[in-house]
Amino acid sequence: MITTKWLQTRSLYWKRLEQMLERAAGNGIKRLTRAELRELGALYRQTAADLSALRVDGGSQQYAASLNSLLARAHNVLYSSTRPRATAVIEFYASTYPKIFRRNFGFFAAAFLLFAVAAIAFALVTSFHPEFQNYVLGPEMVDTIQRREMWTHSIVAVKPLASSGIMTNNLSVSFMAFAAGITAGVGTVYMMLTNGMLFGVISAACVTAGMGRQLFSFVAPHGVLELPAIFIAAGAGFRIAAALLFPHLMRRKTALRYAGQDAIRMMLGCIPLLILAGIVEGFVSPSGLPEAAKYAAGATLLAGLVMWLGLGWKADKGESEASNGIQILP
Repeated sequence: MITTKWLQTRSLYWKRLEQMLERAAGNGIKRLTRAELRELGALYRQTAADLSALRVDGGSQQYAASLNSLLARAHNVLYSSTRPRATAVIEFYASTYPKIFRRNFGFFAAAFLLFAVAAIAFALVTSFHPEFQNYVLGPEMVDTIQRREMWTHSIVAVKPLASSGIMTNNLSVSFMAFAAGITAGVGTVYMMLTNGMLFGVISAACVTAGMGRQLFSFVAPHGVLELPAIFIAAGAGFRIAAALLFPHLMRRKTALRYAGQDAIRMMLGCIPLLILAGIVEGFVSPSGLPEAAKYAAGATLLAGLVMWLGLGWKADKGESEASNGIQILP
């Protein structure tokens, strides 16, 4: 049951949000400083959580209606920016996206760990029981590996077509991993485990056949972009699953709406990564470049990815401290 003390405490935040909306009237968020924008975002999230609590209390419906109207005004101010499209896109990828990734890093890490555990486990199984590869790869693929022939050489003859096909396939896998989150994460877990298993079995089979160097030098240039992109997509799926299973104080529908916004923005970062990975896989990975050059290309791309996703990480702590007084309260 909502108490008078609870309402008095929360009303201070609601009044502050209303003051900021009045300040932003007319020119919108352009009139607000960066610190005020952070405060506005925190107040918006606080008020949304409060509204969810009021809606489940039968005696607080008048407060809920008022708060719903306040949130609608805040939403219009936050999401009706008139900035030029190109500028908004650049700012999203340069500043906003790295923060979204770091905020949801735990979901990314979960996808990576599932893939890695499956890859290591099935690589060991294949190493100790070589016959297992037949069940996973099929006799034709196993025969190709045992003849020490790289199946990837066929890409070289049709580079543009291959690059397009690779991008389409990777995008399909990523969107499937993302969409599978609506199954409470079961589908996403399955995809990470099966893809990890496939990678582990192929790796062990190639190493056993003496083709480890060829395989890993092929994977290195594009894999450093392709695999993280797929893990991010799976992480977005887990973000949806977490809201579905653990909505906390919010209604499940509300929690899913917020999670969906976050997850879709996570997916927006996968698209350029997968496009670039497809180009590299179609033109660089199967080329006749020395192995050292391919590993160097992979290391360079990985360093660039880490630098991009780490942009502004030093400011995260400062932003967190700045909003300590406006944290979402239980």
